[in-house]
Amino acid sequence: MEQTGRPGLKLVYDEYGIPHVYGKTRADVAFGAGWTTARDRGLLIQLGRGPARVAVADVPGINAFGLVTSAQTFVASPETEALVEAQKDLLVKTYGDKGRQILADAQAYADGVNAYWKANNVNQAPATVNDVIAVTAFIGSIFGAGGGGEATNSELLGKLQQKFGEVRGYKAWDDVMLADDPEAPTTTRRWFSYPLFTGGKPTGSVTIDPGSIQSVDPRQPLSAAATTASAEPEPGVVVDAAAAPPRKQASNFLVVSPDRSATHNSLAVMGPQLGYYYPEIVQQIDLHGPGINAQGAAVPGLAMYILIGRTKDYAWSLTSAGHDVRDVFAEQLCNPDGSAPTRASTHYLFKGQCKAFEEFNAGLLQGTPLRYRISVHGQVIGTATVGGEPYALARKRSTFGRDALNLAALKDMTEGKASSPKRFWRVANQFGFTFNWAYASRKATAYFTSGYLPKRARGLDRRLPTLGTGNYEWQGFLSEREHPHDVSGPGGLLLNWNNRSAPGFMHGDDEAFGSVHRVELFDKFPWRVTLPDDVSVMNRAATEDVRSPVWPVVSKVLHTGPAPNARDQKVVDLLDDWVARDAPRLDADDDGTFDEAGPAIMDAVWRPIATAVMGRVFGDLLPDLNSVRGLGGLAGESYVDKDLRTLLGYRVDGRFNLSYCGEGSLRVCRDSLWISLHVAADGLAAQFGDPDPANWLKTGDRTGFQPGLIPNTMRTTNRPTFQQVLEFQRPRWGWGR
Repeated sequence: MEQTGRPGLKLVYDEYGIPHVYGKTRADVAFGAGWTTARDRGLLIQLGRGPARVAVADVPGINAFGLVTSAQTFVASPETEALVEAQKDLLVKTYGDKGRQILADAQAYADGVNAYWKANNVNQAPATVNDVIAVTAFIGSIFGAGGGGEATNSELLGKLQQKFGEVRGYKAWDDVMLADDPEAPTTTRRWFSYPLFTGGKPTGSVTIDPGSIQSVDPRQPLSAAATTASAEPEPGVVVDAAAAPPRKQASNFLVVSPDRSATHNSLAVMGPQLGYYYPEIVQQIDLHGPGINAQGAAVPGLAMYILIGRTKDYAWSLTSAGHDVRDVFAEQLCNPDGSAPTRASTHYLFKGQCKAFEEFNAGLLQGTPLRYRISVHGQVIGTATVGGEPYALARKRSTFGRDALNLAALKDMTEGKASSPKRFWRVANQFGFTFNWAYASRKATAYFTSGYLPKRARGLDRRLPTLGTGNYEWQGFLSEREHPHDVSGPGGLLLNWNNRSAPGFMHGDDEAFGSVHRVELFDKFPWRVTLPDDVSVMNRAATEDVRSPVWPVVSKVLHTGPAPNARDQKVVDLLDDWVARDAPRLDADDDGTFDEAGPAIMDAVWRPIATAVMGRVFGDLLPDLNSVRGLGGLAGESYVDKDLRTLLGYRVDGRFNLSYCGEGSLRVCRDSLWISLHVAADGLAAQFGDPDPANWLKTGDRTGFQPGLIPNTMRTTNRPTFQQVLEFQRPRWGWGR
């Protein structure tokens, strides 16, 4: 029993260190949650309060999460704090009494934090409601946003057209964007329309001149920030402002409907892959009070509500969706006196007027002022030229200034308001941040993908920057029914590992969804699924190499001709066998090395294979492709898979416009793949000092705790940090009523 000095509060810690909060009033519950946060995550709160304001203000080129993990300080300016303060009024204006209750809950929570600090002589500035709002924005910026990569997408298009000509260059760019691949695995098979093109010829989208982007560095004086390239990035903290903002993509769920379940009960194995931190960036908590009976993972800083968890009758979980809530607008620069503009111009054209940029002072980062310009669309992230003319690049986020509104969804889920799929959809739709939501109750399973998703004007290609002259402004936002949603799912399964939500629905322009995705590792479900079956599928995928689904088609191409030598053939044979057994990356005996050679070989050969497939066409632009999409990840896997299946004459939906490996010659492609494998095998033989591929056993992967405050590590598995394993018994009065 924890003594808090509050009469209406009972706070009990169990043997696992999990707090159970019992309050006579709502305020007691929120106060108790605040007390536990200060007690269990006090260091995180202290490190995160300032950087959370960076997320509120969308400071270009600064990674708010990186500030926390590197323990750097940010002191918000009055202008930035005003952005937080304004959201209190918006809460009440939007939700009325519900908004006032959220503010009251947040105040009681802050009171609990402050009470713990006072009782334990912790010298900190008092926690406030503004801190709760800022932390909400912080979580949304890390996991709940997408899009905003149009500038670098556009520059890649310009480079490809410069190299190949307008038509062929566009075809290559269209292939590698992977924005609307019909083979992309989806959580629901229902069609939802959120297309790549908004209608008509894309007259409002611009192509940036190759090599012309200069990113803003907000640490530089305003006179220089928009006209010079930024200083050398500081890993994890200072990033390329004009590139897509950094975000984390993680979490999965495997939900089985009552109709597919062996027991006719809803089953769920689900959780967030947040990574491992000390202190951890979520906290497990159990809340009980008037209208509140819920437990799960909460966010330190707003733990009066559950982020991911369960009530008595239903449970929910989230995965990052990366939907398109950010757009880059190309602001045509001008000078009020009519003279020719330059990158240094401080005005831009909007609705026929030469309008001045606002100058914004965000605050002090380690004592250095952060200043940047803002247009009607958002923060200026850089400058570029379009057809030789200077433009500023501004990024607009739909949830900017609306972060606090997301608390309404967490409040309702915590209070048990999602008592049916339809009510669940209604609640989840209040979440402007972009997440896939899984839901399992005693009667049903359901899915919803959230986000405050703009309806864009006609004449746009969503992969490219939008002309900011005022003719292509947002036209509203998608309604609840326009968001992908489903009950039960395909074959009674709702599966998500940050994959595409639905056919026809384009996600963020910074995200590639191709023919291959890790969600496909969730396979081999029996027709009648038990809870152990569900856990087993998740657990097997957690140690399966994510590149393994592509290997069979690579092997098929290699087997169309002889290997260079017996050793190289053995390398292929080893990988064939390993992949056939689900490509396990295991150090089962915990001796420090993987149990077989598959991981070492796949790690060595994969990137050379992807390079061999795409390099013959892309040539010196291969590093640009890797920078924008990534050859070592899911995009690279999809390039290899789709191109090689086409080359082999397999059925392929949505074929690429161009042929890449061997430029369409099977012989040339096969030879290039064998050469890549041969060179990689030579390197492995030298590395291990052994010519026999079966003995190439590399050190097993281990995971530590960021930011390095403790030395502990553990064997790596690709699975959630906090995981719910649930079976909801059917209603006692019988099934189907």
